[in-house]
Amino acid sequence: MIRKLKGLLTNSNNSFASCIITWKTYSNEVKPKKEESEGENSESDSYQQQQRKKQDSEEQRKTTSTTSFVPAVRNPFVEASEKTKSVYMNMVEIFTERDIRRRNHVEFIYAAMKHMAEFGVERDLDVYKALINVLPKGKFIPRNIFQSEFMHYPKQQQCIIDLLEQMEDLGVMPDYEMEAMLLNVFGRSGHPLRKYWRMMYWMPKFKNLSPWPLPNPVPDSALTMAKLAIERMCTVDVRSRVTVFETKNVLDAIDDTWIVSGMSPDQTQLLHKHPHNKAIYIEGPFLIWLRSKTINYFTLRADPDMEFLKSLNSNTEDEDDVTKLNVPFFGQPPISRKNQVGKVRSVHQQDDGTIFAICATGTSTKDSLLSWIRLLEANGNPMLGQIPVLFRFRSKISDKVKEIESSSEIKAPSATSNDHVSADNPKR
Repeated sequence: MIRKLKGLLTNSNNSFASCIITWKTYSNEVKPKKEESEGENSESDSYQQQQRKKQDSEEQRKTTSTTSFVPAVRNPFVEASEKTKSVYMNMVEIFTERDIRRRNHVEFIYAAMKHMAEFGVERDLDVYKALINVLPKGKFIPRNIFQSEFMHYPKQQQCIIDLLEQMEDLGVMPDYEMEAMLLNVFGRSGHPLRKYWRMMYWMPKFKNLSPWPLPNPVPDSALTMAKLAIERMCTVDVRSRVTVFETKNVLDAIDDTWIVSGMSPDQTQLLHKHPHNKAIYIEGPFLIWLRSKTINYFTLRADPDMEFLKSLNSNTEDEDDVTKLNVPFFGQPPISRKNQVGKVRSVHQQDDGTIFAICATGTSTKDSLLSWIRLLEANGNPMLGQIPVLFRFRSKISDKVKEIESSSEIKAPSATSNDHVSADNPKR
């Protein structure tokens, strides 16, 4: 029995060992097969990825060749068919109601500010309030002193500061509702609120500082603007009169337009005293600004009376000059100047010439200016028929001419007053 059991054990051990050997050989054979299959799969995957990359690059080349520029964000202000205030406000409302978080609100405000002039709302206070209302409330309020001094959320604060700066440049006065809006967005220590306080301190002081108030907005009528301009320039003499003429009342007049003329009684007397053998000149055009609009005007003037100006300078003495003190106890007593009679210089007699009248016409042509002279002659100035009147126009140099002159090596001589003179036949 013992011999039988030993034989069975030996047979079982041999079978177990043979099983181990066969498993090892099987595993060794299977591993390289798996590695070969994985290598083949990886090679096929890499090949597919390369093909996909090539296709994507080809599609990108096609798109770049067909479209030169693709905007990342759609700009609704450019695509608007109507450029009105209602359309502008509707686009702002759509942006505020589209998303609770209001992403890209800074970019939207800058885009809206850029296209304000196209919609004609650059001077409208309600539009600026609507743009400030785009910002979310309470998120940008600083919580401590470091956040308030180091400009908490600088991008948003600088955006509203630029908006307030544009309002200040265009003369748009903020109100107290805007202060409450800025307080809700940035808090009391925010930089935009400080900018608002500075604006509310200075802008009311400068708003009514001019002695020549103008309507806001300025009227579009050229005749009304010319009246405002001539009235402003004639305030130097309180007795000046501003009259409006029509060229259709002048015989042989080519232009059918209006003429706004300003002249005072003192200027009429100076014109009466002017020698008939000396010419007077019509000079211009000159520019005067009325808010954002300009008006061309012309002057009727003569050369300065040098003898009269020298006589004025010889009679005047410097009272602060202590080198020539007159002591009443020695020598002759000083001459009393209390009852002396002398010539008085008019405000119209300047060092560069004597101004007789100013005007603004609808066409700014020589024919309209010639009609102005004839109308002045028919309205209390008959001496104009005996004095020669010459035209002296001043041409404006364009930017292109300045570039050519700066690029050229040869320097042109400086222009004198005679270079601008273009004399017609004098009016007799």
